[in-house]
Amino acid sequence: MQNPAANAAGEALPDAARRVAGLLAALGHDRPIVMLPASGKTSAEAAAGLGCQVEQIAKSIIFRRLADDAPVLVIASGGNRVDEAKVAARVGALGKADARFVREKTGYAIGGVCPIGHAVAPVMLLDRDLFRYDSLWAAAGHPHAVFNLTPQQLQAMTGAEVADVAQESA
Repeated sequence: MQNPAANAAGEALPDAARRVAGLLAALGHDRPIVMLPASGKTSAEAAAGLGCQVEQIAKSIIFRRLADDAPVLVIASGGNRVDEAKVAARVGALGKADARFVREKTGYAIGGVCPIGHAVAPVMLLDRDLFRYDSLWAAAGHPHAVFNLTPQQLQAMTGAEVADVAQESA
């Protein structure tokens, strides 16, 4: 098994990505964390760096549930815009999550929010459109760090409810 403190090339990982590598290893996930040469803060940047379709990026969007200030994590296909009304209909009224809220509730900075290992367990929804693909890429705790997995593995790791969260195309 790979050293969780290093990427596939044996290079040391940033602290947050190293923590994610340890979590993935504990889950028995055997695929390495990949460090992108350029930022993966956006789905388009990540897809370009990986040579995959933008829809294969499992982007993590954090909202704040107004009723109890709970974090709500929507893991959406990189090609989709999240329909906040659809999400709110499932979990309750939503507010915006600023950078401080995201860091405090997830333990990650915006652009590197991993689907697992949060400081506070979020309410989670998983975009059903991700299941159109055999292979996905998700953030691994750092804006340049990602890991590969299947939609089924993502659902098993997170326990997230699969839902229609995408805005309808205009």
